[in-house]
Amino acid sequence: MAEDYQKKFISAEDAAALVKPGDTVVFTMGREAFAVGLALAARKGDFQHQGLKIYVPFPGYDFGWYDAGWEDSFDIRIIMPMPVCQDAVAARRLDTLVIGMVPGVDLVPAEVLITEVSPPDAEGYCSFGQSLWNKRQQIRAAKLVIAEVNENLIRTGGDNFIHVSELDYLVAHVALGSQPGSGTLAGRVPVADPPYLKQIAAHVAGLIRDGDTIQIGIGRTTEPLVRLGLLDGKKDIGYHSEATPPGIISLVKSGLINGKRKTLHPDKVVVTSLGGGSKEEMRWAADNPVFQLVDVAYLEDPRIIASHDNMVTLNNALGIDLSGQITAESLGPDLISAAGGQIAFVVGASLSKGGRAITVLPATAKDGTISRIVPQLPHGTVVTIQRGLADCIVTEYGVARLKGKTIRERARALIGIAHPDFRVELTREAERLWWP
Repeated sequence: MAEDYQKKFISAEDAAALVKPGDTVVFTMGREAFAVGLALAARKGDFQHQGLKIYVPFPGYDFGWYDAGWEDSFDIRIIMPMPVCQDAVAARRLDTLVIGMVPGVDLVPAEVLITEVSPPDAEGYCSFGQSLWNKRQQIRAAKLVIAEVNENLIRTGGDNFIHVSELDYLVAHVALGSQPGSGTLAGRVPVADPPYLKQIAAHVAGLIRDGDTIQIGIGRTTEPLVRLGLLDGKKDIGYHSEATPPGIISLVKSGLINGKRKTLHPDKVVVTSLGGGSKEEMRWAADNPVFQLVDVAYLEDPRIIASHDNMVTLNNALGIDLSGQITAESLGPDLISAAGGQIAFVVGASLSKGGRAITVLPATAKDGTISRIVPQLPHGTVVTIQRGLADCIVTEYGVARLKGKTIRERARALIGIAHPDFRVELTREAERLWWP
């Protein structure tokens, strides 16, 4: 097998040369294969006016193709607007794939799939490292698979492997860019926590009970909450979530998160990606049977989520209107983020026995000049969570419980957790909209 493995290696330039005009090239979810990405970007002139489609679901590296002037060569499509491509999103130099409730189920057909794997073990199985998502499905659906081999990738339990025989070509990894255990889930530069986050953490903590199974989504408000005491003093917490924000792996190590009372996969931490921890935490998680990485189509199936009793989901929002419509994607038509798995988790929590869906957001934006709680969402805003699914809404000013409430009752509850400077105006608008 070792000889066959070595025969598959080609240079990054030769790998990029396999891409033909008119192809659809797909990078797998997670960190992009860096050497192949650079080599493909270097062929910019070869694809001029050819409209080569490149899907980069979760952009992390700047290969140049997000800049102005590259549109004639590369038709870039993304799922999640990330810092590296925010300017391109704002300038509409790329397009955004709208995913269904369960990310990864609807595969984009790929002529060329580019991924990253570890070297094979003695039996010929490679690991996808800290993130699985839907990579095995994508590999098996693609016409041609190029894998960049990274010796730094960890191995985990679960479905996080592929046999080397399923990979057509291999490229040696270029050791540049962030490594596993580098900080936030979305690759943002860590900043000091604003004071309101501690207050939000305290309010959310009051909604979580011993023995709950929790999910924590990606976001500037959700990710710091564990570090700020969200789970302090809790017992027997279970974990079923896309990823592990900072602090989660340490709480598994301490035994606070132990999954003892989980309905499904007791004693296991079930995710499709590990991230947001230190390098020491990643090393501790590697080869640890407690951590099970599973396909995202299973992880985010609302029926699987709902099968967990006392499922508590915690997700970030950009804004909410007084009837309970939540946006986590845009304010107006300009995209800021993506839904990810939020819809599936909220639906699953709403169907779970004892479940709770918690949405967190700061009360204001732009240094307190704008209320995130508004009478009506701006025209063109994407509604991520429709009002019938809205449950517990949390700002630094408290908790608004919306289930079972009328529109007027919802408006009053949300005004009660808005910034005090905006409550009079919000009350006036609510009365204009819904009172005689």
